[in-house]
Amino acid sequence: MVLLLLYKTNYTLFEMIKGKILVIDDEDQLRKALSRIIELEGYEVLQAENATKGLKILEKANDFVLVICDVKLPDFSGLEVLRRIKTRNEYCEVILLTAYGTIHDGVYAMKQGAFDYITKGDGDEQIILTIEKAVEKAKLQKRIQDLETKLESRYSFDRIIGKSTTIKNTIILAQKVAPTDSTVLLEGETGTGKELFAQSIHNASPRKNKPFVAVNCSAFPKELLESEIFGHKKGAFTGANLDKKGLFEEANEGTLFLDEIGEMHPDLQAKLLRVLEDQTFTKIGDTKATKVNVRIIAATNRDLLSEAENENFRSDLYYRLSVFKIQVPALRDRKEDIPSFVNSFVEYYSNKINKRIHGVSDEFLEKIRFYSWPGNTRELKNVIERAVILADNEIISHELLPIEVLFPKETHSNKHLGTLEEMEKFHIKKMLVHTNGNKTKAAEKLGIGVPTLYRKLDQYGIK
Repeated sequence: MVLLLLYKTNYTLFEMIKGKILVIDDEDQLRKALSRIIELEGYEVLQAENATKGLKILEKANDFVLVICDVKLPDFSGLEVLRRIKTRNEYCEVILLTAYGTIHDGVYAMKQGAFDYITKGDGDEQIILTIEKAVEKAKLQKRIQDLETKLESRYSFDRIIGKSTTIKNTIILAQKVAPTDSTVLLEGETGTGKELFAQSIHNASPRKNKPFVAVNCSAFPKELLESEIFGHKKGAFTGANLDKKGLFEEANEGTLFLDEIGEMHPDLQAKLLRVLEDQTFTKIGDTKATKVNVRIIAATNRDLLSEAENENFRSDLYYRLSVFKIQVPALRDRKEDIPSFVNSFVEYYSNKINKRIHGVSDEFLEKIRFYSWPGNTRELKNVIERAVILADNEIISHELLPIEVLFPKETHSNKHLGTLEEMEKFHIKKMLVHTNGNKTKAAEKLGIGVPTLYRKLDQYGIK
């Protein structure tokens, strides 16, 4: 008897009945009796008198939750049916049913992937119990598969927003290096999405089912970072009351992402270089080396080559890290992708805070295209979140943008030149934005008369 559990993506059918079952057996009386017993347990049952017909039924539909098949059939064996089912769907559970079972046959069948091996004539309760256990196992496997699929989609290259030539070329490079074990160095400004690239590379690699471990090298002082990355032995220093695994051990057989690698202390750079060269390191307080198998992906917002040339970063480590360099572009170098980011962020935050917002105004898009985005996509994301929170209408107005985005040149002048005239001009523009161009209200908020405001507008050339 073969037990096959195949789930549809849509679980509506499964919620209505326990599952859809196919019984394959050349003995008509037994097949019909077994089908009736299973139907009474809440399953939908189909029947086939040989393996060929049974497999054709399976090929036409993928919503079966169970297939029951005899070991000996007129066309070919149940073990062959098992093999074909497992080739088609690794999550199928298999139970083989025979008239003359032996322990040897049962062990062999289970080694081939069968869930169980039972003898005809066993009680109905035992058969139903075996079916329910197999169904439960297959359900769990399906749930795990769905979770893994969701995780893969979350950190796949498809999640990287943008269709510009610049970002497409960057993705192509990352996709080419992903299946290898080569060390990758991601360079780019803060907020460009280097960690997303690192996660996507890991998820497209043979290591995707192993750990992805990330650490920001600028977030710890030297001593703590060394313990965090390499681990320590009990008693290695004050407060080391227990042995501690480092991130290299946690990431064994997977990927370790070292963000802001340019901030790492020179002493730790030397220790990291050894791991890159022979995949071994020594924990703090230990006397023997620990062997690991870890892929390194590093990221930096510095020009590490210049840092190495100026002896601010180990040149030998730089060349080991930069086996495959990828430059993640700044947002200002791919401004044609900005509308896609805006749509995605607006949808995300409007759903998050349960607001009905359909998009942004043309003026909003015009303003953010003009801005240079020194904080890159991270800054844009924060700006959109703020605008969604403040929005009272279904279309977000440009008035909800921060002042530095609305008037980037004036803001720069305000910070670096600081003349009274520039300050006054900047303040008047700010009030006009907040009053939606209503000069009477702007004058009132500024504490001046309307004629004075008009004179100032003419003086500063404000339209």
